[in-house]
Amino acid sequence: MQSLLAMSRAIDRVTSLIGRAMGWLILLAVLISAGNAVVRKVFSTSSNAWLEMQWYLFGAAFMGAAAYTLQQNEHIRIDIFYGTRSRRTQHWIDLFGHVFFLMPFVILMTWMLVPYAWQAWKIGQISTNAGGLLIWPARAILAAGFVLLVAQGLSEIIKKIAVMRGLIEDPHPFISAHEMAEKEGAELAQAVAGLNEGGRK
Repeated sequence: MQSLLAMSRAIDRVTSLIGRAMGWLILLAVLISAGNAVVRKVFSTSSNAWLEMQWYLFGAAFMGAAAYTLQQNEHIRIDIFYGTRSRRTQHWIDLFGHVFFLMPFVILMTWMLVPYAWQAWKIGQISTNAGGLLIWPARAILAAGFVLLVAQGLSEIIKKIAVMRGLIEDPHPFISAHEMAEKEGAELAQAVAGLNEGGRK
């Protein structure tokens, strides 16, 4: 199990590095979008390449951050049922979901997208839009995103089993909505008290 945990930590490091870097792609997409808008308004010219570059960057940021979102336990979840269960039951729900829903889906998508991207690269496929970009980078981004999700899904399964066996601490202890509200209320009260104290001084 220790070797699997070491592999999980390695996957987490790669995922974290890539996920954090995706913020720069968002910034670049915003700058290209703003520059393209200025050029279009001022010089009455533009290019489909710039528009497609924005799509590529947004797609890369989305797919690159998907595995990081899973690692950080920030994916969308409906907590009406989940939030009322014991933490051990929640672990079983997560493990079941990862094994029987997440992994089959991301493995299937990877299996379909890798040859899809490879074919576009082999034929040098180009966008049908005038002045558009090559197609294969966009397809490669999709494939790479799902490869990362496969790896991170495996990491999450390893960590979940290790937590359930008591080998590691729970990296994401669940806080119910009621507990979160109480915590935020206490923090707000503390902040107000600090302001009042500062005002009296």
